[in-house]
Amino acid sequence: MGVAGPGHHADRADPAVPAHRHGLPGRRTPRAAPPAVRGGAGLARGLPGGAWALGIGGLFGYHFFYFLALRNAPAVDAGLIAYLWPLLIVVFSAALPGERLRWWHTAGAVLGLGGTFLLVTGGEGVHLRGEYLLGYTAAAVCAVVWSAYSVANRRYPQVPTDMVAFFCLATAALAAVCHLVFEDTVRPDGWQWLAVLALGLGPVGGAFYVWDHGTKHGDIQLLGTFSYFAPLLSTALLVATGRADASWPVAAASVLIAGGATLASADAVRAARRRGRAGPSRPRRG
Repeated sequence: MGVAGPGHHADRADPAVPAHRHGLPGRRTPRAAPPAVRGGAGLARGLPGGAWALGIGGLFGYHFFYFLALRNAPAVDAGLIAYLWPLLIVVFSAALPGERLRWWHTAGAVLGLGGTFLLVTGGEGVHLRGEYLLGYTAAAVCAVVWSAYSVANRRYPQVPTDMVAFFCLATAALAAVCHLVFEDTVRPDGWQWLAVLALGLGPVGGAFYVWDHGTKHGDIQLLGTFSYFAPLLSTALLVATGRADASWPVAAASVLIAGGATLASADAVRAARRRGRAGPSRPRRG
């Protein structure tokens, strides 16, 4: 390997000169990256360290502790504990500037949690056992991590949602390392690859973009309460496709979740009514 000073660059081709001028047939000038890639890289370089820590810590931390919980506790128990995060979002939102936690916000979230409990357990209850303490603890940490991430994300409204792609890439890299250390590799086959693709595009892909925008610019307390509609919609889809039976717990859960959402949205409903009574603003006459 030759070493040359600043004025000795005969062994390097000038990218501004065509390749044949250097006597290097077949060598082509490297093409610049597409504008979208250059723009994304520029955003990533200028991102505050806190935003990086929050984005990667929230996405990776949530999934790490969630799967740790599922490996060390029954899925029903772990899922219910982990699904405390919508209620915690409502509670944690009181720490945000300009936000006030009213009793109906908390009550609506608690009703939603009760409806989720009925959906997941089928009205039969849950029996927690000491041998699953690690799994229960991981599920609780999972709920705290996701709710804290969602509320703290409000501090970075200037960070574009496009940055979620970089957070997901970093999360995937960390997840690959954890997989190699803690798990055995099982390759999907056939239709399972389509399921993996659908998950990547929806629940663990596009959903993160929508969630990022909502936590930064939406009503954080309503967002937390309305999150309890997710298990209800999943159950309704199973009933509609014949994979689950309609039962009293499903009906009761529907009432609890819908009632909780209505109660928690009292502020938004009153504000909409005031705007309706005020009518459209009229331009002043000069």
